[in-house]
Amino acid sequence: MSSSSAGANSRATQAPLAVTAAPDEGDGVDTSPQVADTVERTTCYMCACRCGIRVHLKDGKVRYIDGNRDHPVNRGVVCGKGSAGIMQHYSPARLRAPLLRVGERGSGEFKEISWEEALGLATEWLGDVRKSDPRRLAFFTGRDQSQSLTGWWAIQYGTPNYAAHGGFCSVNMAAAGLYTFGGSFWEFGEPDWDHTRYFLLFGVAEDHASNPIKVGLGKLKERGAKVVSINPVRTGYNAVADEWVGIKPGTDGLFVGALIHELLRTRKIDLDYLVRYSNAPWLVIQDPGAADDGLIVRDDKDRPLAYDTTTKAFVTARKPDIAPALHGEFTLADGRKAVPVFELLAKRYLSVDYAPERAERETGVAADTIRRIAAELAEAAFEQEVVLDIPWTDIYGRRHDKMVGRPVSMHAMRGISAHSNGFHTCRLIHILQILLGTIDSPGGFRYKAPYPKCIPPRLKPRGKPGEVLPDEPLGGPHLGFPTGPEDLLIDRNGRPQRIDKAFSWDAPLSAHGLMHMVTTNAALGTPYPIEVLFLYMANMSWNSAMNTADTLKHLTDKDPWTGAYKIPRIIYSDAYYSEMVAYADLILPDTTYLERWDCISLLDRPISEPEGPADAIRHPVVKPDRDVRPFQEVLIDLGARLKLPGFVNEDGSPKYPGGYPDYIVNHERLPGIGPLAGWRGKDGSEFGTGDPNPDQLDRYIENGSFCVHHLKPGQRYFKHANAEYLDWAVSMGFVRSDARLTFELYSETLQKFRLAAQGHGEVQPPETHRARVETHFDPLPFWSTPLEQETVDAAEFPLYAITQRPMAMYHSWGSQNAWLRQIHGFNRLFMNRDRALAMGLADDDWVWVSSPTGRVKCQIQLMDGCNADTVWTWNAIGKRSGAWNLADDAPEATRGFLLNHLIAELLPERGGGYRFSNSDPVTGQAAWYDLRVRIEKAAPEEAGDTAPRYEPISHAVLPAAPEVSTYGAQFRERSK
Repeated sequence: MSSSSAGANSRATQAPLAVTAAPDEGDGVDTSPQVADTVERTTCYMCACRCGIRVHLKDGKVRYIDGNRDHPVNRGVVCGKGSAGIMQHYSPARLRAPLLRVGERGSGEFKEISWEEALGLATEWLGDVRKSDPRRLAFFTGRDQSQSLTGWWAIQYGTPNYAAHGGFCSVNMAAAGLYTFGGSFWEFGEPDWDHTRYFLLFGVAEDHASNPIKVGLGKLKERGAKVVSINPVRTGYNAVADEWVGIKPGTDGLFVGALIHELLRTRKIDLDYLVRYSNAPWLVIQDPGAADDGLIVRDDKDRPLAYDTTTKAFVTARKPDIAPALHGEFTLADGRKAVPVFELLAKRYLSVDYAPERAERETGVAADTIRRIAAELAEAAFEQEVVLDIPWTDIYGRRHDKMVGRPVSMHAMRGISAHSNGFHTCRLIHILQILLGTIDSPGGFRYKAPYPKCIPPRLKPRGKPGEVLPDEPLGGPHLGFPTGPEDLLIDRNGRPQRIDKAFSWDAPLSAHGLMHMVTTNAALGTPYPIEVLFLYMANMSWNSAMNTADTLKHLTDKDPWTGAYKIPRIIYSDAYYSEMVAYADLILPDTTYLERWDCISLLDRPISEPEGPADAIRHPVVKPDRDVRPFQEVLIDLGARLKLPGFVNEDGSPKYPGGYPDYIVNHERLPGIGPLAGWRGKDGSEFGTGDPNPDQLDRYIENGSFCVHHLKPGQRYFKHANAEYLDWAVSMGFVRSDARLTFELYSETLQKFRLAAQGHGEVQPPETHRARVETHFDPLPFWSTPLEQETVDAAEFPLYAITQRPMAMYHSWGSQNAWLRQIHGFNRLFMNRDRALAMGLADDDWVWVSSPTGRVKCQIQLMDGCNADTVWTWNAIGKRSGAWNLADDAPEATRGFLLNHLIAELLPERGGGYRFSNSDPVTGQAAWYDLRVRIEKAAPEEAGDTAPRYEPISHAVLPAAPEVSTYGAQFRERSK
């Protein structure tokens, strides 16, 4: 095992040294006072970066927070959010005890109850559902970072209705990457910051990967690499880019297609890379109307075939050292025709549909700019190649003396993902990378272990009819990667088996579920009603809701005959008094991140780096001063009370009596594989696999709360075809021994769904879905107008409207933070200056923003760095009065606002009256950024407050919040 040993010989509780200046004329000045008596190293939770932090404590109170220089994620860098973790921990919005609703939902009227009563009620409600029909529990979690535990709990409970945050954040990003090259942007990979010479940044706001991207951009700037940002808005990372391309929202796919067009036209692609690592040479059946039209030609052993130009014969496509044809038409033994994948790809992207002139009309990016950027990409990739003097061996046994790379890298996030055409746009970006030969080559995109995975991963979703039984666990994970219609979770009539309609014909490849549709579907009883909605850290009644007004109505709807709520019971866990708390029946208060154990696991979303896998923990550095419990502890307790198989021994006693730390150390998902990879084995000498080690958590704490395994130099690139890396990955359980990771430019999986829509196979979509599936399950990615925009009159609603998350906030957590509120206490609607002036609008004007769904009133601010057809604002700043223990007249409520009030969660009715969700039709990704609006100046008497405004939520169960936070004053007093 190779792990960072920083700090291993010094416990984290050592205090910093105090240095006292020499007295001058008898007056001593302490130039370095001892501000803390204890320093603990743990992991930040103020965003999803999971940086290493040092928490400085004085008398058991947090004094300040800075970065851990030894940590692999941030190398000591700490952002405003991270340092403001003090105010997150001491927030007046912290819940103080379990709560039981006593008033109407939404009133905020609760009474405090004991934990025994709370857990007893939860056990009763959940136990009754499990005995009758486990499907009637919908368990969904937000950005909790412990999904390996929550998912495991849901499996043992037996409900198919489980998912987390990704379905309304980044499932397009994840699914598109995993179905194309076995990896993904964001947590699964990153640019090769040390060797990249040309960097494209697509749709990335400054809240995601904040510190790593800042560090990386610093490296690029220092080396003179070119940074090009493609984003409708020029803020943050985009503001420091060398070139900003202010594209229209939702048109990025066409822009990328035009880049591909130019690279193909000028023949600036890496053909050797395509032949070696992609399915470009694989033959595709061309037989319109046949049940196998568009499928890959295979031999009797199911191996894909290519045409070898040397032997003039059909050969196994994965055979090394062949000279496969990349274009032309070939006659098969049965007389039918077949063409290589590359032939189909070139035909599509060389068409006028992807010419720069067509792209200019849709994207607003000049054709000459597109041609120039394509030429710059080619020049960087092929004229500035990176050569590392590192020998390696590929999976075919060929020894390479050096690693040769194409120093072009790309990164993308929600600005690409959050459109209904996002899946195909993400696929287009990956095809651009593959054509340039940049995937996991020096200078390009780099996988982070445990990626790459099989393409697509072999995990299939569970929850078909017959797989969900009373008092029985589910037979496997809820989420997975269908490879054909037979993998969908539907009944014989095609009806969805999950409450969110994931893995049905509505969203067949919904690898993260559709969390944004749970409330609506549950209230409408489609596809069936539920009994208990169990949420954790998901503010689904406010900033995480599409169409906020409808969502609030669904949460409070009652049956007109019985007077009972249509969603009978809602259990919610959070650390803070968010808007969602008021709409729950039972509140299980969570701790802050400084008061609990957490596990950032390789089984979930680890903190790995391209140089090697890494995981981390959080550990309690302060003790709760309230009657609260970590949600993970509560879930394990509930599992034991419910007698769930994974949480009790054969005699019915709790399997993890020590709670979550007991689970972290002793749980094994497979023999030898547990939540943490470091210091396994009885003596702690093993990494990745090994027996549980009772001292494991102590070892993590000693090492700064993380563990890194450093790959050998010869394992660090070309992981998809690197024999030494893949042998090691098999030993770790990351991939199967028979894995052959061939990039899928052309997706046979998508073609199988299209064939079903054309009437082939035993499992076919209903008539209402056929045209939609046939269109959007194209095996080659394409650009299309986002679905909601197809239904909106562009003349009536001429502007695009999007949100971004600011660097100082993350979801709604930060905007209740006393320090961060001073940066973003309210939000404005930003507009292009020239466009606004042409409309007769000026800085600080109050306006009405209208969509087909609703309207909001807000104040505008003009700027130059904004696409002329786009308006935007910071997301999640606007709060509901009374929530988060803010004053009823807090600026977040009176001057802050949400665009969520304007976004439809359902598209207009189609033929037959069916309404699809406002989501990507392939993955179910919430289409937050497809919104079109119009702007009208408000009347003078309407200025002053934002709208809509809802009745303030009562926060009487919380102590009164101070008008001004004075935390820290006690330390200043003591230092006098």
